[in-house]
Amino acid sequence: MAEAAAAPSALERTTMRRVSWRIMPFIMICYLFAILDRGNVGMASLQMVHDLGMSKAVFGFGASLFFFSYFLMEVPSNLALQRFGARRWIARIMITWGIISAGMAFVQGQNSFYVMRFLLGAAEAGFFPGVLLYLTYWLPANYRGRLIALFGISIPAASFIGSPLGGLLLGFDGMLGLRGWQWLFIVEGVPTVLLGLVCLAILTDRPEDARWLRDDERTWLCNELNREKAGRPSAAAKTGWGSFLSLLRNPVVWAMALACSGASAAGSVLGVWQPQFLKSFGLTNLETGLINSIPYGVACVLMVLWGRHSDKTRERRWHTALTLLLIAFGFLGVFVIHSLIGTVVLLSLVLVGAYAFKGPFWALSSGWLGAGSVAAGLAMINAVSNLIGGGLMVNIYGSVLDATGNYGLALLPIAIVTMIGAGLVLFISRPRSADTAILAAAKEA
Repeated sequence: MAEAAAAPSALERTTMRRVSWRIMPFIMICYLFAILDRGNVGMASLQMVHDLGMSKAVFGFGASLFFFSYFLMEVPSNLALQRFGARRWIARIMITWGIISAGMAFVQGQNSFYVMRFLLGAAEAGFFPGVLLYLTYWLPANYRGRLIALFGISIPAASFIGSPLGGLLLGFDGMLGLRGWQWLFIVEGVPTVLLGLVCLAILTDRPEDARWLRDDERTWLCNELNREKAGRPSAAAKTGWGSFLSLLRNPVVWAMALACSGASAAGSVLGVWQPQFLKSFGLTNLETGLINSIPYGVACVLMVLWGRHSDKTRERRWHTALTLLLIAFGFLGVFVIHSLIGTVVLLSLVLVGAYAFKGPFWALSSGWLGAGSVAAGLAMINAVSNLIGGGLMVNIYGSVLDATGNYGLALLPIAIVTMIGAGLVLFISRPRSADTAILAAAKEA
């Protein structure tokens, strides 16, 4: 296990405290609404599936279209962020996806549902890897694990808040002639547009432009980030599409993408299907929303603690692999545990694994990518993992559930993917070949 870092200086502490408080709360709120707008279809499905006459397979396919368009637009969006600046591009992303999310209230059948989910994925594409890229502009490497985990807390926090909120909004059924699921989309979509406008005032593209830092703080941060950048492999100097095309030939990047797919599948599938799974125990819509929030609340706490421990020990390999094995354990447990309480415990284990994975994994990935390939590399890993974990696995779950009616069998493919992912992480980052893997990644990128 790596040694802990030396104690930071007073200047480092004050600088990073100021940076963290300026950036992190706002982007966490933005991402919270991203996940609300992406996942509210799960709570809406408790009414919408019946209203629109959709089967589970049809609903699963429509929900998964988000991830296909997300995949297609992910890398172009991240490269556009580099070109136009984070402040303007993140604002653009949020405004467009907020408008489309609110427009979901007016779908009339499966075809319009398909179109709107596809457009929502295209609009949101690039937000998560874009923010990861943005954080590399501001955070030295030894801060990334804990602060990426802190940023990632928005994912379970959104479902922790959004599940009971969704249950309440479904109760607005009939108000002004709209169904409850329509109110859910409108109420959760409009604030995103407003936050997108606020982005233009809050975010600063680069540390050297940060007038809200003192001169000595700005100098220290710029010097620290430049020192780290200079220490990355010089062979990874390509930028833009050239860097992306070279990454396609890199087996290490593909292995990281497949490893990420297991955690992505766990979060995406449960985000879409968990409310229906829990309601199968005979719960009301409000009870489903309240109980659905419990696993996310547990994940909120433990993912931050896991990210802090990974940063403190400077260990990423096992902190990443163990979370994937925890997901597999939770899903396999569905075969032997059938009570509501036991199911909530298992779902909590799965979501702890899915979200605690993010801090150490993205810190590991961003450290492996060269300075010129980090934008395309992070986007590619995230895009592929969303395509497999969201687009493919959400479909497989719905189809298997439609065919068998067995939730355990529907979850089994995800357990298999996460076990493969854990093995890949341990293999490509094993101590005796870590340097070789990093150099190979650098040369290819």
